[in-house]
Amino acid sequence: MNTRINLYPSLFGEARRTLLQSESFKVSAWVYPSGVLAVELANRRGHLVVLPYQGQMIWSAVFDGCDLTMKNLFSQPRPSPTVIGTYGCFMFHSGLLRNGCPSPQDDHPLHGEMPCAAMDHAWLEVGDDSAGPYLRLGGDCEYVQGFGDRYRANPSVTLRGDSGLFDIDMQVTNLAAKPMDLMYMAHMNYAYVEGGRFIEPLGVERVRLRSSIPAHVKPTPAWSAYMDQLAPEPEQFQCLERPALYDPEIVFFFDGVRADASGHAHFLLSRPDGGAFYTGYRPDQFEHAARWILHNADQQVAAFVLPSTCEPEGYRAESAKGHVRSLAAGDTAAFSVITGYLSATEQQALVR
Repeated sequence: MNTRINLYPSLFGEARRTLLQSESFKVSAWVYPSGVLAVELANRRGHLVVLPYQGQMIWSAVFDGCDLTMKNLFSQPRPSPTVIGTYGCFMFHSGLLRNGCPSPQDDHPLHGEMPCAAMDHAWLEVGDDSAGPYLRLGGDCEYVQGFGDRYRANPSVTLRGDSGLFDIDMQVTNLAAKPMDLMYMAHMNYAYVEGGRFIEPLGVERVRLRSSIPAHVKPTPAWSAYMDQLAPEPEQFQCLERPALYDPEIVFFFDGVRADASGHAHFLLSRPDGGAFYTGYRPDQFEHAARWILHNADQQVAAFVLPSTCEPEGYRAESAKGHVRSLAAGDTAAFSVITGYLSATEQQALVR
């Protein structure tokens, strides 16, 4: 049994307002001084701040007192048509027609049209299922261009009462009468953790270092020398211990990500304090995965796994590799990740 509560922009004001409260959950809503509408979804262990009408971007995440979000330049989310104008969030939906860093030959914005998309509808859902009580924020938006593509996107995020993990889902339906290109990445910008260790309990077949250099990357001699050292053995990068060399960014690609009997792959960033950041996903939904590391005075991020349908090299490059999916007229593609924070005990149990 579940209950759906429709949201409307008129519910949001400068003062924080409680929209829902139960034994397990609390939902609050407000408007940032920038004019962006926000909802906080809280359970017993922490909270998410989600932007229900701006791509359903997850602005921040805090569980067990641990901030999961990258260090960034933004004190609040900003209204922006593209993600670069408000690049401080914990997670955004990258895609859906185009994805990644555009090359000089590409005409799409960084990470496509979906990250800051104006949502047509947003709603809350509370209920019980086989895993117990849940709280979900969902929404939809229709993208349509004259003489072009038309699709409906349905993102959602789901919290459980006693968990530091949460589900992020995306469904996209091609509403046009012809096939559409599909490029999607669940772009989770986790905090940089000094001394953090990468763990893939099931392993991967191969790790590759990105060899291309996007326009926003300005190599230094020390960084270039480090890339030459890493390139033959990218798997040697297992610990966040040399921050001076992680500026500009370092990107890795994973091939042959292994899954368990249920079809799920598992990635962790294990923290020195015993806890861990965690992401699990199905490689049959996401054929590709990347890792993005950056550390400087303004931005610090350890995106330890970014599940994707393609590599983040822009439309032309990914099309040439055969990585751009085609979604037939009327068809729906569904994607789901589970991510968040694990206590020391939870991390030990999962790795075992």
